[in-house]
Amino acid sequence: MPASVPVESDVIDPIETDPEQVVARIDIAETRAPSLGSAAAFPMLLVLLAGLAYSIYLFFRGAVDADAGDESGPMTIIAGAILFIVVFILFTSLAVISPGQTSVRQFFGKYIGTVRRTGLVLVPPLSIGKKVSVKVHNFETNELKVNDLDGNPINIAAIVVWQVADTARAVFAVEEYEEFIKAQAESALRHVATTHPYDEPGPGETSLRGGTDLVAAELAAEVAERVALAGLEIVEVRISSLAYAPEIAQAMLQRQQAGAVIAAREQIVEGAVSMVDQALTRLESEGIVDMDDERRAQMVSNLLVVLCSDQRTQPVVNAGSLYA
Repeated sequence: MPASVPVESDVIDPIETDPEQVVARIDIAETRAPSLGSAAAFPMLLVLLAGLAYSIYLFFRGAVDADAGDESGPMTIIAGAILFIVVFILFTSLAVISPGQTSVRQFFGKYIGTVRRTGLVLVPPLSIGKKVSVKVHNFETNELKVNDLDGNPINIAAIVVWQVADTARAVFAVEEYEEFIKAQAESALRHVATTHPYDEPGPGETSLRGGTDLVAAELAAEVAERVALAGLEIVEVRISSLAYAPEIAQAMLQRQQAGAVIAAREQIVEGAVSMVDQALTRLESEGIVDMDDERRAQMVSNLLVVLCSDQRTQPVVNAGSLYA
């Protein structure tokens, strides 16, 4: 039988989803675009306005001369039109950038740099710019319903404070960087919430309710890692809402109340035992009363009932003797 000939597959290999590989494929980073500040832009603006006015003058002057039969009229009109086109092209080299804004410049589709100057700026002509804000932004994620480490359903939300650090990646690496960071923040919040218990952490664990600062730092680190490929910087992440889901909230409230009651009872009993011990020790040391084991047990019982009872006790006076 003839040897099989390897056939080149038409199936395209799936794109790797490893974030580090994605970042490596993006061959772009923010650079400074060639630009001049207001000191050069304002004189250029005056020259262009003068050139625009002169081109309009030449156009109308040529039209008048042509109507008068002057042979130089058409040439004057052409000169005015050419001057008008040149001035119009040079007008594209002027850009106004507000404080807190940048201009990502492209020249016929090629990224040539980012302008971070503010005010009236002189940039390469025929380049187009997209304004990107580098101000600090913040948003609150939707309230997510997830299961914590113990499997209990909880509702959680967070506030994310962020800003654009690399304008080139923010514009070209992702489609819409604002929507991108919102989606990634919710994904990171869901993942972090499932790795911690809501309350009562075990050894070496951090609870969502008790370790808010640690959980917020972990969440900020994970969100920052996810949005790094888009050139975004995370300033702070804080949990804004945290509660058990409504279907188990009542049961968990009863559980917390029971825990609080047990803790209070333990403290009450500990204090009562200490008080009884002090009372017996003082009575015997000062010789106020001499008690045998039965009388001692009776006094301990009475004192514990008085000290540990939830309601006010009613004293009963024994006029007789403990012994028959």
